[in-house]
Amino acid sequence: MKTKLILFLMLLIYCQKIVSQDAIEKVVFKNQLINFGKADTLQEADVIRLQGGRVVLKKVTVPKFPKGTDVSIKLSLRSNGDKWDKSGSCFVVTDPNQISILNVSKGEKTFPEASYMSEKHGGVLATENYKPVVEALRFMTPFGVGYYSNDKIKYRKPVYIPTWEKEVVWNQDISDLGSIVTGTFYIGVWIDAWTKQGYKFDLNLIYSNRAKKQREVLPLVNAVNYVKGQGLPHFFAEAPLDYTFNLDKDLKNAKLHYITTGHGGHSGGDEFIKIKNSVYFNKQLVLDTIPWRDDCASFRRFNPTSGVWLKKDSTYYRDRKTKEYRLKEIEERLASSDLSRSNWCPGSKVAPFTVELGDLDSGKHTLTIKIPATKAEKNKSNHWLVSAYITYDK
Repeated sequence: MKTKLILFLMLLIYCQKIVSQDAIEKVVFKNQLINFGKADTLQEADVIRLQGGRVVLKKVTVPKFPKGTDVSIKLSLRSNGDKWDKSGSCFVVTDPNQISILNVSKGEKTFPEASYMSEKHGGVLATENYKPVVEALRFMTPFGVGYYSNDKIKYRKPVYIPTWEKEVVWNQDISDLGSIVTGTFYIGVWIDAWTKQGYKFDLNLIYSNRAKKQREVLPLVNAVNYVKGQGLPHFFAEAPLDYTFNLDKDLKNAKLHYITTGHGGHSGGDEFIKIKNSVYFNKQLVLDTIPWRDDCASFRRFNPTSGVWLKKDSTYYRDRKTKEYRLKEIEERLASSDLSRSNWCPGSKVAPFTVELGDLDSGKHTLTIKIPATKAEKNKSNHWLVSAYITYDK
């Protein structure tokens, strides 16, 4: 019996080694600069820089997995001198042979008229010959992590933080997107950077090679302004996003993936006030939520250059001599990065909302997104970055 147990354990260890050997970790970018208005002479020749360097892409080839696979993404980011929190997106171009942000950015194509949501914002809605990019990861850069993580600003550091982090690392399971991140594809990163210093990042894709049922991906909408000439997507303040599309075949076990974040407007704007997002599919309400993060103070260690104010407060504390609790007025540090926001924190990733749609018949379908956003005004750039896609069984 003991011999059989030993043999079983040896076999188990051997099988684990085989699985580990078959797993793949694809290094897509390493210490890659992303910024605005400054070339990086150390870049690899296969890196495509668009929009003054705020978008970087690379053509990638990964073996296909006949039995499917788990896929996860790992993105590590460091400030290269930029002090500010900025919106970011890691995305996949599903069909570069159609109209895409690749050829539109280069001036070779223009967005189809049917893809426009407003006069200044094309490329939002999928059309017959254009598909918006699919977001693999939405994230928000922290304030100055890495470059400013030193003793020069040590007096901004709260007592509960032992040290500033050197970088922020996000991991996310994207197994539902396996069909568009195997074989040959384009993957890129956009950061809304407006400084020459910008950021540096690493991007890896990890494939487990564990058998997993594969799903197909259908891009629907993406309002992120990746391309020069796209205005900030403030159109939700004017009217809902209404999108009608046709399926040329039945879809089995369909899921809607919805990513949303609110921005702009200073203290009274959509970044800092609770606003409901209502999503309708075929006129049925499928998601009704107020996207909000109130845990932003937990990201303080990633935000060395966040603005800090003093706020008067009262606290009970234990007197060392009397061993009794006393009430005392104090001044507490309050950092900008501590403030609650519309579904994001400086230094956080943004998880998609997922809705089970069931089986869908071929033919016409509708998607409606209602956000009663605050109207954009001068110096108050209220807007919502929203994207949505469907996945279904292959």
